[in-house]
Amino acid sequence: MSSERWAELALHPVRIRILRAVAGAQLTTHDLVELLPDIPQATLYRHLATLVKTGLLDVVEERKVRGAVERVYALPAHGATLDAEALATATPADHARYFTAFVSSLLSEFSRYLARERIDFVADGVGYQQLVLHMTDAELGEFAAGFNALVGPLLGNEPGDGRIPRLFATVLMPADQPATTSTNNQVPGPAHDPDTTKGDG
Repeated sequence: MSSERWAELALHPVRIRILRAVAGAQLTTHDLVELLPDIPQATLYRHLATLVKTGLLDVVEERKVRGAVERVYALPAHGATLDAEALATATPADHARYFTAFVSSLLSEFSRYLARERIDFVADGVGYQQLVLHMTDAELGEFAAGFNALVGPLLGNEPGDGRIPRLFATVLMPADQPATTSTNNQVPGPAHDPDTTKGDG
C-alpha cells in the first residue's frame, strides 16, 4: 500500500481524533467512548478496527472484563522513534505506516495546541519550517554529533522547577538532487541553473 494511501487512512476526521486521544497514552475502548462521546460507538469500533488492521494503532493488551475481552490501544512505538534494529529490518511499507503514525500524532498535538483558549506563537516558542542543508557525509556526522550534544542533556530534565513540556519533532531525509544532463558522456561545464535546490526549503 502506498504512503498516500496510509495518509488517506489516517487523515479521516474521526481517525485523527482517535489518534489524537491515544497519543502519549494507552486507552481502552471504554476510555475512548468516554473521551469521544459524540462519536457513535459502532462508528468508533469500525474506525478502531481499520486503524489496527492497517498498523496505525496497536493493541498492546487484552483484558477479560465481565466475560468480555477489552482491548488496550496505543500508537505504534516505531511511530515515534526507530532504533537501529528497527531501521535495519523495516520494509518500505513498514516505514509508510510508522511515518503516517508519526505525522498523525504530530498533527494531533498541534491541533490540541490550536484548541487552547489562548495561543501565542512567539511567547510559546512555537514554530515549524523546512530547510535544505547541503552537507557531505562527514558534515552530516558532525551535525548529528553536535545536535546530540545539544539535546542530550535536556532529555534528563525532570518535570517541575518551572519547566514546560515542549514537543520537539525531527525529520531528516535526502532531498531531490538538481537535474543534470550530459552529452556523449562528457562532464558538463559550469552553467546557470535557476533551480539548484529542489525540495521544500
